[in-house]
Amino acid sequence: MNLIGTPAAAASTPRRWPLILIASPAAVAIWSGWVGLGGMCGFGPVNLLPGIGDGFTINTAITLPVGVEAYGAYALGVWLRPGAIPGRARSFAKRSAIGSLALGMSGQVIYHLLAAAHQRSAPWPVITFVSCLLVAVLGFGAGLTHLLRLDGSDLDPSPEPLPETAPEQPKPRVAADAEEAARVALAATIEAGNPLTRNQLVTRFGLPRPVAAKVHAELLPELSMNGSGS
Repeated sequence: MNLIGTPAAAASTPRRWPLILIASPAAVAIWSGWVGLGGMCGFGPVNLLPGIGDGFTINTAITLPVGVEAYGAYALGVWLRPGAIPGRARSFAKRSAIGSLALGMSGQVIYHLLAAAHQRSAPWPVITFVSCLLVAVLGFGAGLTHLLRLDGSDLDPSPEPLPETAPEQPKPRVAADAEEAARVALAATIEAGNPLTRNQLVTRFGLPRPVAAKVHAELLPELSMNGSGS
C-alpha cells in the first residue's frame, strides 16, 4: 500500500489520460494537414455508387490520414509489443513504423509549405507521390499481417539455462590382456594399502614370473629393489 491507500501494483500502472491530451491536438493537426494536401492533389467528393446510390458520396481526402496514420500506429504497436513475435515481423514493423512516421511528417511539411505559398494545387511530383501512398500502405499492412501469422519458427525466445550436470567421472580402465589386468589390479591394491605380491600376480592372472616381476617393479620399484613383495 502507498501513502493514499492504493495498492502498490495499481499505483505503478502508467496512466493513459496524458496520452489523450498529447494525441488530441496532434490528431487535429495531422487530419487537417492530410485532408488539405489531398484537396490540393485532386482528392475530393466522389460518388461511390453511381447508378445505384447516387446520393452516397464521400470526400476521398479523408482516406489519407486514416490510412497512413493508422498503419503507422499499427506497425508501432507490433514493434513495441512485448511477448513472442516472429523476428521478421518485428523487424519489418520497426522499419515501416519509422518510415510511416517520417512519411507523415513529410506530408505535413509539404502541405504547410504549399498553404503558406497560397498554392491551390500541388505540383505534379507531389500529386504522384500522394496518389501512391494508400496503395503502398495497403501493401505494407498486408505484408506485416502475413508475417505475424507465420508459425513462429523464427521466434527469439530467451535462452533457457543449461541443466546442471554432474562432473564427468573418469572411465574405468579396461584390461586388454592378462598383463594389463594384473597391472590394473596391482594399482588398485596399492591405493588400498595392501598391494599384491608377485606370486599372487602369477597365480591369479597366469603370468610368467618374469612378467609378474616386471609389472611389480614398474608399480612398486622400491619393494622390488629390496627383494620383498614376493
